[in-house]
Formats: sequence, structure tokens, C-alpha cells
Amino acid sequence: RKLFFDTHALVCLLEENGFTTQQSEVIVSALVKIMNTNLDVIYKDMVTKVQQEIALQQVMSHIGGVKKDMIILEKSEFSALRSENEKIKLELQQIKKQVMDEITKVRADNKLNLNLEKSRVKELHAQQDRALTQTDRKIDTEVADLKTMLESHKLDNIKYLAGSVFTCLTVALGFYRLWI
Repeated sequence: RKLFFDTHALVCLLEENGFTTQQSEVIVSALVKIMNTNLDVIYKDMVTKVQQEIALQQVMSHIGGVKKDMIILEKSEFSALRSENEKIKLELQQIKKQVMDEITKVRADNKLNLNLEKSRVKELHAQQDRALTQTDRKIDTEVADLKTMLESHKLDNIKYLAGSVFTCLTVALGFYRLWI
């Protein structure tokens, strides 16, 4: 767990670069303490291979237990979900049947209402046609009556005109005779 390196070589290197022997030894000693402290900190967070294998075995046993629990839960949940799914399918089929029945009823009602409206419209058209025919007949009758009346007044006017003309002629002939 310790870091091994040649401290004497480092002291010699420092002396060659201008440090005294005492300074070089102090620097190397400080570096060794710092490195050992750092290694201790690092090794505190590390585990040994044996500890790692024990932890791995514990984790694997927990995973095995969880797998068994998952399989049991999956089977029970799967069968519960399957039965719930079957219930939902049956409800859905019932709702679908109800909707189809309602659609059929609405269509039948709409057809009935449409046929009733068609017959009402036909009856209304027939009544309007009858009323129009009667109105046409009344108009034709009134026009014929007016024509007859007009012809009768025309004849009366012609009679009065003819009488007036003959009267004027008679009077004129009477004056003519008197003068001659």
C-alpha cells in the first residue's frame, strides 16, 4: 500500500540543482509524507479484492431474490392484468352493442320522422293543388260571368245607341219634312 521510489536519487538531483543536503532531505521528507497521506486517503475509499467479491456475492444474492420476487409478481400481476383486460373487453363489447342498438333506434326514428314529414309535405302539396285548382275554377267562373255581363252590357249599349241613332234620324227627318 505504500509508494516506493528512490529518495536518495531525488536528494542527489536536488543537490545538483543548487539545494543543500539538508534542504533536499527536508523537501524529499515532505514529499514522502504528502504522498503517504494522499495514498492513505485514496486507500480508505478503495476495497480489497476479497471485500469486493463478498460485496458482489451479496449484490448477486439480492438480485436473485429480486428476480424471484419479480417473477412471482409478474405472474400474479400478469394474470390480474389478463383478467382485468378480459373484463374490459366484455364491457367494451356490451357498450359497443348498446351503441349499435342506439344507432339503429335513432336511424329508425329518423326514417320514421322523415317518412312522416314526406307524407305531410305530400298532403300539403295535395291540399295546395286542390286549393289552387278550386281557385282557378272560381277565377274561370268569375271571368266567364264578367264576360257574359260585359256582353250583356254591350248589347244593351248597342240597343240604346241604335235607339238613339234612330231617334235622332227620326227627329232629323221630321225637321227635314217640315222644312221641305
